[in-house]
Order: sequence, then C-alpha cells, then structure tokens
Amino acid sequence: MTPPALRVFSTLALAGAIGKLSPRFRGARLETTLLPTTLVAQRIRAGERADVAIVSSAAIDELAREGFLEPGRTDLVKSLVGIAVRTGAPRPDISTVDALVATLLAAQSVAVSRAGASGIAFAALLQRLGIAGQVRTVVIPSGFTAELAARGEAELAVQQISELMAVPGVEVVGAFPPGAECAAVFSAGVSARGAMQAEARAFVAMLASGAAASTFRANGLEPVAKLA
Repeated sequence: MTPPALRVFSTLALAGAIGKLSPRFRGARLETTLLPTTLVAQRIRAGERADVAIVSSAAIDELAREGFLEPGRTDLVKSLVGIAVRTGAPRPDISTVDALVATLLAAQSVAVSRAGASGIAFAALLQRLGIAGQVRTVVIPSGFTAELAARGEAELAVQQISELMAVPGVEVVGAFPPGAECAAVFSAGVSARGAMQAEARAFVAMLASGAAASTFRANGLEPVAKLA
C-alpha cells in the first residue's frame, strides 16, 4: 500500500522555490497545492486536510487561533510586490512614488490577482496614494498576473516578484519604491489535526534551514529570521 502523502498547501509566491526544495525532502511523499493565500485559508476552513500551510504570517496566525493549525508559526521569507512587462516592452519608471503613480495612471491595463496577498496590498496602496478607481486594472481571480503581460493582454503585471519571475516571456522591472513598498512575510504552520505532524514539522524545518536560503533568494525571496 502506498503511504499517505504529506499535503502541503502553499501560496503561489513560493511556487518556484517549493518546486526546487521539495525533491530534497526525504521524510515523506509530498502532495503540493499552490494557491493564493486567501484560497488556501478558505480550503482549510472548509475542511480540506493540509498538513503544512505556507501563507502570509497573518493568515497563519488566524488559522492557528481558529484551531486549524498548531500555535506559533515559522517565518520563512520576506517578499516584495513589483511590476513586470512583456519581454522587449519599454520598462516604465517606478523609481520613486511619483514615478510609480504616473506609470500606473498612464498604463492601458494593469493585471492584478484578486485572491493573492499582492492584490490585497496593491488595492490598499492605491487607496493610500489617492488613485483608487483611476488605474485601469484587469483583475484575475487567482494565478500568475504576468501570464497576461506575456500574452500581451496587459501592459503591466503586479504581483509578488517571486511570482513574476516564475513566468517566461516577461521582464521584472523591479519592486515598488520606498514610500510605496508592499512587503509580506510568508510563514509555515503545521496542522493541529493531522496524522503526519512529525513529518510536517520536519518539512518546515528543512524550509527554514540555512540550506534553503540560496534557493529562496534565487527565486526572488529573502529568507528571514524566526520572528514568532
């Protein structure tokens, strides 16, 4: 009989890194589901088994308070939101807040993910900058916004830089500038109800180890010290 798989529900922001790090884990067979943070949380609350959840630190804390995850969390990486354009397209100026505002207002279309942490942060940023409702956004329910830019369906793609890097056919312009920076910490939590908690903790420990740091950096993420 095939042993049960360790089920990992992870934010799309870590898709590239998880794909490279998972083959190093020898503690159990892995079954990985990649979704935006809000959809991961929805599916866990709906009763799906996730032995390990990797989402925003705030979502981990909420799921732990609700009893779905063990108390505490393991912070893994800091991620920045940025902009990408189709390969060969002019690279817009986003070097200052004023330049970013001008670029966003001038763009014919800006692809944004509704369910991802980046989309939530971007909506809040537009409110703070006073340009909410003025930017011509193309909102997708989930997935990689850069795919729209690669196909020429959006002039700009906004998402976590790690997610932009995962899509061929685009060039990452950079992160939002100081004063408009959108950053998130993505963390791991272990199921409070699972039968594979030992394996889950071992997998999280591997992700938090120094050996994983270079892989995270190569995929546009900055490893962070344990904060909780």
